[in-house]
Amino acid sequence: MFSKILIANRGEIAVRVIKTCRRLGIATVVVYSDADAGSMAVEMADETVHIGPSPANQSYLVADKIIDACKQTGAQAVHPGFGFLSENASFAQRCADEGIAFIGPNPGAIRAMGDKIESKKFAQAAGVSCVPGHIGEIDDTAHAVKISEEIGYPVMIKASAGGGGKGIRVAWTRQDVEEGFPAVRAEAKASFGDDRIFIEKFIVSPRHIEIQVLGDKHGNVVHLFERECSIQRRNQKVIEEAPSPLLDEATRNAMGAQAVALSKAVNYDSAGTVEFVAGQDKSFFFLEMNTRLQVEHPVTELITGLDLVEQMIRSAWGEKLAFEQKDLKINGWAIESRIYAEDPYRKFLPSIGRLVRYDPPEEGQHDGYIVRNDAGVREGDEISMFYDPMISKLCTWAPTRIAAVDGMGRALEDFHIEGLGQNIPFLNAVMDQERFRSGQLSTNYIKDEFPDGFGGTEPTPAQIDILTAVGAAMQRVYAARARTNVAGLNGSVRDEWVVAVGHAKRRMKLSGDEDMTVELLDEGRSLILSDIVWRPGKPVFRGVLGGAAFTVQVAPAAEGFTIRHRAAKARVLVLTPRSADLHDKLPEKQAADTSKLVLSPMPGLVVSMDVTAGQQVREGEVVCVLEAMKMQNIIRAERDGVVKAVNAKGGDPVAADEVLVEFA
Repeated sequence: MFSKILIANRGEIAVRVIKTCRRLGIATVVVYSDADAGSMAVEMADETVHIGPSPANQSYLVADKIIDACKQTGAQAVHPGFGFLSENASFAQRCADEGIAFIGPNPGAIRAMGDKIESKKFAQAAGVSCVPGHIGEIDDTAHAVKISEEIGYPVMIKASAGGGGKGIRVAWTRQDVEEGFPAVRAEAKASFGDDRIFIEKFIVSPRHIEIQVLGDKHGNVVHLFERECSIQRRNQKVIEEAPSPLLDEATRNAMGAQAVALSKAVNYDSAGTVEFVAGQDKSFFFLEMNTRLQVEHPVTELITGLDLVEQMIRSAWGEKLAFEQKDLKINGWAIESRIYAEDPYRKFLPSIGRLVRYDPPEEGQHDGYIVRNDAGVREGDEISMFYDPMISKLCTWAPTRIAAVDGMGRALEDFHIEGLGQNIPFLNAVMDQERFRSGQLSTNYIKDEFPDGFGGTEPTPAQIDILTAVGAAMQRVYAARARTNVAGLNGSVRDEWVVAVGHAKRRMKLSGDEDMTVELLDEGRSLILSDIVWRPGKPVFRGVLGGAAFTVQVAPAAEGFTIRHRAAKARVLVLTPRSADLHDKLPEKQAADTSKLVLSPMPGLVVSMDVTAGQQVREGEVVCVLEAMKMQNIIRAERDGVVKAVNAKGGDPVAADEVLVEFA
């Protein structure tokens, strides 16, 4: 077995590989850029090598630096993780030429399947059903428009070397192609160093289902069943699960057999994924093959009990697979939620910054479910603008799908992050939706269910009970502390309050110490609040209400608190009866008028400013293009008007909410 492996990646996947190597007794080398100098992976590795500036094309994408690091440290093999050089056949060949093992498939398999254009040609020749499209390179925007209109809208514009949701746009009109094609080409060049583009028919309301394959260097290939990855935003996966709620045993076997046959046809070894687009009728078409480890591999590990990183290492060493297809079984159900540094309340725009607080749920066995959290960050780390905004991958396993979903809901409740925007409330909202819980999924799910974006959810009656009880319990603690500190007394504090959750007010009475009784005076019922884990200043309140465990995020606010339970967030006021009467007479606060301003929706870099002072602009026209975390975002005018002032130019860095353009 290898004695030392170099990990040519960063973040959570570097940490993930280190953990397996430690278990196998293999020393690790981590390469790092300027931005990752103090990272968790660098801290955990046995050796580290600095490979350059923060931009990936000056560090992680430079093959010479990776090879030099191997020679410098004596590493016998390279694990490329995912992204960066993981699907670069030239790099895999270079490793072979230098006598360094590439922990991934052989260069021939990468060339045949890793390139999206070539893989479709190969699949067609092999008789595999493919999505209709233009299988070939596209010269320019005019050529892209011509092809799109021949195929028929909608079409998908995709980078040939793409992956991870980067370099993809769905075009519904000619204008979408004219704007999207150059943007996809720019993203592809920046992310993969390869700006070749292809176009294929976009299938409406499809499901994204992929088959995990695993091969060795002796011609053996098995599949490890499927993953459903239909919950996507901007073509980037957000929630994955294994197995798929769509498939029956016959369809699963057919897809698995096709994936294995395709893999054997290219002499595939190591871990890989054959992706399919599936109809709601269980029809399926080959989409592409990812010749690397997938981000969502943990859910497959949870239902099979296999360590895919270990299997990749053993395959690269030359070992035969230790099992056959008949030995593999699906055990239970697993869900993965990707925790991203993005603001779901601002159209999911990137939210880079420092993790002022990072408190994930405890891993391991819980009541009826298991939690796993793959992360490459710690409290105090910074989410950089140079790389993907993923913070961690939270997974739950349970014997059944609904138990895994319920477990994920609780695990997300227990996940606390401060310092930047993050998508945990949104993920919680999905877990609570009846459509998701019933398994009625498609890649249009987020667009269908959140057509106007995400603004949180209204609290349910059960959540209003939680918010009421928590607000009252915290107020009682603060009041007791104030009485002791200010008056030097230890007497009783007020036990009757009016709790306002939003506009609804409830009279209640609180009694007890360890276990509190919350009497809802106007409703003739009582709740028992017990097992409280909280103290003043702590941002998380845990407890049990009416026998059900819960976790809420809390923060002090004037006359009460801001409390969030899952996706329901409310200002909770805890008032005396007299204060409650006076509150009804207060005027509503008016929001500031920003209708004449174009604000930067995120921190980033201005790629281009497309308007000038004095210019007449129509609603929907492009105002400017911003780039953050390797994604280009087109900012459009939301109203007709004349530009009064332009406050930024191409190349300028801008902050969130910075005024870019003012209208007269």
